[in-house]
Amino acid sequence: MLLYQSPNGYCYNSDSIFLAHFIASFSPKGKLLDIGCGIGVLSLILAMEFDIQTSIIDKQSHMIDFAKHNFAINGIDVEFFNQDFMDFEPKIKFDTIISNPPFYNPSVLQSSETMINIARYAHHLPLEDFFKKVHKILTPQGRFYFCYDSKQIVDILYFLKKYHLTSEVIRFVHSKKDKDSKLVMIACRHNSRSVAKIVKPLIVFDDKGNYTLEASEAFEFASLHSIKGEMHE
Repeated sequence: MLLYQSPNGYCYNSDSIFLAHFIASFSPKGKLLDIGCGIGVLSLILAMEFDIQTSIIDKQSHMIDFAKHNFAINGIDVEFFNQDFMDFEPKIKFDTIISNPPFYNPSVLQSSETMINIARYAHHLPLEDFFKKVHKILTPQGRFYFCYDSKQIVDILYFLKKYHLTSEVIRFVHSKKDKDSKLVMIACRHNSRSVAKIVKPLIVFDDKGNYTLEASEAFEFASLHSIKGEMHE
């Protein structure tokens, strides 16, 4: 799959690839919304594999332009919204919502590059406001999949429960088996009474610094060929 990304702005990383692979295990369906889509990598990977009606939203017009182009050159239809998610008032509810949102703590040293700052730091999409809005536009039994900073797991679970987004599957990601987790991926269902299942962690690198089999499978599943530069027809 061919993918253009900005030579100056935020570039996708392995988080989106691992999240796409995680979401694929649940076979998403119906009307899907990708929040903070960036250049569209997360939803595009899934749209190539599953029969879904894809919508994307990002408040950065530059990112939306790249995302629209990436969907077009891969022959996938998409509905797009160039606006802040917190101002988004769709006429429909979505069966599936996915997101690799900005989650870095704004108290750390931030990038001065505006596009990168918006894509990375949590104050651009505060956690509680984010979940509250997802709750509002998700169908009654809809699914919500996202990744976030593992260190914020207490707040994550608290706000998910507050807005009736039941954490059904939780998976932590570790760079190596002896390293602390920096990323968590969560599969939620709206208004579910299920108990949470914490599955085995995803270990990215083995003891020799090579990708583990499962990490390699995620990259193979995504099958991305990236071009960092301006878009061409």
